[in-house]
This record gives sequence, C-alpha cells and structure tokens, in this order.
Amino acid sequence: MVRPEKPGTGNVVVISGPSGVGKTTILRRLLTRLPQLIPSISATTRPPRTGERDGIDYHFLSQPEFDRRRDGGDFLECCRVYGRQHWYGTLTSEVAPRLAAGDWVVLEIDVEGTLSILDRYPEAVTIFVEPSEPDHLEQRLVARGTETPEAMARRLEVAHRELKEAHRYRHRVVNDHVDAAVGQIEQILRAAGLPPQQNDRRWPTAI
Repeated sequence: MVRPEKPGTGNVVVISGPSGVGKTTILRRLLTRLPQLIPSISATTRPPRTGERDGIDYHFLSQPEFDRRRDGGDFLECCRVYGRQHWYGTLTSEVAPRLAAGDWVVLEIDVEGTLSILDRYPEAVTIFVEPSEPDHLEQRLVARGTETPEAMARRLEVAHRELKEAHRYRHRVVNDHVDAAVGQIEQILRAAGLPPQQNDRRWPTAI
C-alpha cells in the first residue's frame, strides 16, 4: 500500500497501459472527476495531428530542439515510442514546480518512463491499466481505424511486452468498464492522500 503523503504536499501519479486499453479515455474522465489533479503535458517530435494545439495537447518540438533539451537534462524521462522515429518525453518543468506548490501531477507514460520517474520520485502512485483479455487490445485498435497493419503489429508487440511489466506497478486496474475503472483509480488516489477539491462534499470538513 502507498503511504499517504503529508497534507499539502504534492505527488506524482503515473498511469500506464498498453496501446488500445483505453487509458486516455480513463484519464480524461478522471480529470473531470478530480480537477485537483494537474495533467503533465508531454513533449514530442512528431507533427501535430488535426486539431492538436501546441502547449495544450503536447509541446511540439523539432528534433534538434528535443535533442538539445534532452542533452541538457531537461527531461525527467524520454524515449522513442513504438520503435518509430519520433521521441516523447516529460519535461522537468512540467512536474517539479507543481510538486513544489503542493499539486498532484498526473502523467500518462510508458513502462520505461515510469521506471525513470520512480528513480526520481519513489513515492509516486503508479497505476497500470490492463484489459480483461489480451485479445481486446487488437479489437480496439482495429476499431480505431487509424493504423496500418504494420503499425498495428508494432503496437501489439509493444503492448504484449508492457503487459509482462505490469507487476512493477503499485496498482493494477482492469478496464472492463470505463466508469468502474475510473472509480477504482479515484479510490486508489484518495487512499494515497490526494487532497480534496475545494467544496468537495465527499470529504469531511471537520473530524
């Protein structure tokens, strides 16, 4: 069990899971239910997709800029994702100042990144989201209709490797139903010491 943080202190929350497991949908609903969580915006070298905004969805960096910042130690973690040429990473500036202010910062990153975060923040609350059945991942990726067969094969290969690393996380949540998974993660975070939202009636105002 994670030791609850002292009141008013910040912490890092990491949510990981294989591609197609629904972790992004879970995170969006979690942020709606728990607005006291602050999402960390990842940096990437890939081009923006339609509708994506710099500084909102990602920090879009050129490869030379990403390399410069990586070599300068600006990242808490970074790596290439799915074996592609594009890099992703978490900037220290996205996390450290917010922790110092007492905020809880949530990151959606992969297993490799999580291990780097734990080296820096060993008290981080790490949550691995997994499917009830591995076949569900392929079904969800097919339903997206956004991947070539080759890209889907790469994602599934990485997904199966990540599932084998789930034991490294403090908590594991099966995503059979999004609302149930969100509720379970909320319980995990509250038990770990997530401070209440102002005027949150689910928390006592006096003891």
